[in-house]
Amino acid sequence: MTNSITPHKKTKVITKKLLAIAFWILLWQVAYTAVAQEILIVSPVQVITRLFELVRLPEFWLSTLLSISRIMLGYLIAVVVGVLLAVLTTKISFFYDLFYPVLSLIKAMPVASFIILALVWIGRDNVPMFISFLMVLPIVWSNVSAGINGVDKGLLEVAKVFEFSSAKTVLKVYVPSVLPMFLSACTTGLGFAWKAGISAEVISVPEYSIGTQLYHAKIYIETQDLFAWTLVVVLLSVLIEKMVVYLISKFDGRRTS
Repeated sequence: MTNSITPHKKTKVITKKLLAIAFWILLWQVAYTAVAQEILIVSPVQVITRLFELVRLPEFWLSTLLSISRIMLGYLIAVVVGVLLAVLTTKISFFYDLFYPVLSLIKAMPVASFIILALVWIGRDNVPMFISFLMVLPIVWSNVSAGINGVDKGLLEVAKVFEFSSAKTVLKVYVPSVLPMFLSACTTGLGFAWKAGISAEVISVPEYSIGTQLYHAKIYIETQDLFAWTLVVVLLSVLIEKMVVYLISKFDGRRTS
């Protein structure tokens, strides 16, 4: 199958994106010039300069790697538990009645409430992982449950007629039907996990984390650091999402090939 996107179209798309970024950077510079108070807003050049200073420090890499590991661990646990819980609740109505109120409560409660409660229950270093887990779990559960419930009954009848084993029915019928919903949950949940995890770090203040650096920048009114670490959060969010989407597309491509 040939690629429908020509090099000219790709260049046009990239140019549009770069122009949009340039517009917002220019607007940022205008706001900095208009306010003229570095305690409130700093220039893009100052932020980039400070970011290059930070990346030379061992604390920068330690904080960044620990934040990523905590948040991604909570995310991965939520994906596994969410899938298992979806299978359990769709096949046994008792478990659906048992877990549905709890999962609905998790979806409805503000993130800040869970963070404060988690600080009472567990150590501060584990709060970001726990919060990431809680934010992703209902998303994976609801998507996978919808996928299982939406499996074509006709395909299940065909599998029964041809006497498929349980394992073969899962692989040939359930997995292809549920996979698009599962992959959607993975990409959506990733954004929730990252934002909630960083918020949890800002409140729980683990010893080394991006959220702790943001908290210290706010307390000591280090506006350059505040903007620089915020830029790190944004860049990492985009990078991790791109990596996950790439891995998912590779996996989906191999499955359909």
